[in-house]
Amino acid sequence: MKIAVIQMNSVSDVAANIAKARGLIERAVDFEGPDWVCLPEHWNWAGGTTADKVANGDSIPGGAAYEAAQELAAKHKIWVHSGSVLERAKGESKVHNTSVVFDRAGREVAVYRKIHLFDITLPDGTAYRESAGVIPGREVVTYDCEGLRIGCAICYDLRFPELFQALAARGAQVIALPSSFTLQTGKDHWEVLCRARAIETETYFVAPGQCGSFLAPGNERRFTYGHSLVADPWGHVISKVSDGEGFACARIDPAFIAQCRANIPVAAHKVIGRDMEPVRLGNVA
Repeated sequence: MKIAVIQMNSVSDVAANIAKARGLIERAVDFEGPDWVCLPEHWNWAGGTTADKVANGDSIPGGAAYEAAQELAAKHKIWVHSGSVLERAKGESKVHNTSVVFDRAGREVAVYRKIHLFDITLPDGTAYRESAGVIPGREVVTYDCEGLRIGCAICYDLRFPELFQALAARGAQVIALPSSFTLQTGKDHWEVLCRARAIETETYFVAPGQCGSFLAPGNERRFTYGHSLVADPWGHVISKVSDGEGFACARIDPAFIAQCRANIPVAAHKVIGRDMEPVRLGNVA
């Protein structure tokens, strides 16, 4: 299977973002002919206040971003893992951060809502409070894609290895992580964490990201890291997007997944969480 990661610089303009995503996917299709394409996190909207995010949230099904991704899947007969969009939550003043997946016929096959929310303060004092406007998901999600099992995660989920162990336990061979990593954390943590998750789970790790900047409340400009990549089950980065908007392709080889898992059978060697006696603490003199 040939896959493509799409790198975008989304802004506070739904129509412009959809047009940009459409153009990048169609370029990837024309140049590379991928079977499966993944957009980054927040590809339909970036920046603004919490109220702006809610007002510009997408409906699932039926929203503008939902229908654009669905139409692109059916038109080009490709799988579209629709990054993540801000999804309106019925009866709520918040949104979900949601991935929707469409098959080659444009049928919805999976929905994943981001579990871990980015409520942190960076070393330079910049604060992010994703939970101010986002309701977290609670379900671990995988889906079948023409003989491959694909696991779903989004951005900050990357820092929680237990999620990826759960995806691996459900048979994931590929893990998709659409992201919008900050420039400050990305330059130090992005690639090493992506490669670590690939090595730990012995999966292809597919991580499209946002690049460039967007405007936060108060006209504060915030920067994202980009560097969208695909890492193989041995932890090698086999494809990466250069700076700026664009795409990169790679091939998923199920035989190589099997080879890595045969060489280092991590799943068979697990002890913690599998028939393990509880740890007993003795008296300390």
